[in-house]
Amino acid sequence: MLARQLPLPIPEPVAIGQPDVDFPRAWSIYRWIEGEPASHAPVAGLPALASQLAGFLRALYAIDPSGGPPAGAHNFWRGGPLDTYDAQARGSIRRLTDDIDADTATAVWDTAVASTWGRSPVWVHGDVAASNLIVAGGRLQAVIDFGCAAVGDPACDLVFAWTGCTNEARTTFRDTLALDDATWARARGWALWKAVITLAQAQQGHLDLDATRRRFGWRLGARELIDLVLDDHRAAPA
Repeated sequence: MLARQLPLPIPEPVAIGQPDVDFPRAWSIYRWIEGEPASHAPVAGLPALASQLAGFLRALYAIDPSGGPPAGAHNFWRGGPLDTYDAQARGSIRRLTDDIDADTATAVWDTAVASTWGRSPVWVHGDVAASNLIVAGGRLQAVIDFGCAAVGDPACDLVFAWTGCTNEARTTFRDTLALDDATWARARGWALWKAVITLAQAQQGHLDLDATRRRFGWRLGARELIDLVLDDHRAAPA
């Protein structure tokens, strides 16, 4: 239903299997998509990719959301209320007080959770990352991994503005999407949450920052990502 209304290919299932004694989980087979993840393949230009991705998301948000699954625990609340992660975000900021500008980080978070999506829910991808963008010949060819898809607030999809874009590409991404300032404030909250919990877990020895960055396909490390989000907050309209 989504695929036929989008300007780029997405995964299309051709077979679905049920758990049995040989493999104890549900499984599926999807049509092959040529290309490589943007986290590994060369990209002709990030502004061009950002424009293509924003156009894809605009088309996704325009699809009738009737009958779509609401955000919830099954998709890590992508598209749902950001304050689901309030305690986790604030706790991570406190643990990082000696390493980041905790006052500004708290201000970013306060601003993010103070607003909500006041319009009708839209389809959201839920995990827009370079590792889920397929490129070929330097251009965006497909968007994969809809495991976090739901209907709700699109702010969670905008995190790519910081995790995957240069300044020029971020401007292109934002201008093409044409969403309101409050949605971008919530997007900064989503980006900050992911970065502070990642950095806090790394400092506790629970994960490797470089490996995590590669797995997510982030252009920057967690600490640099936090600084970028804070700078963007400072420059945002009051």
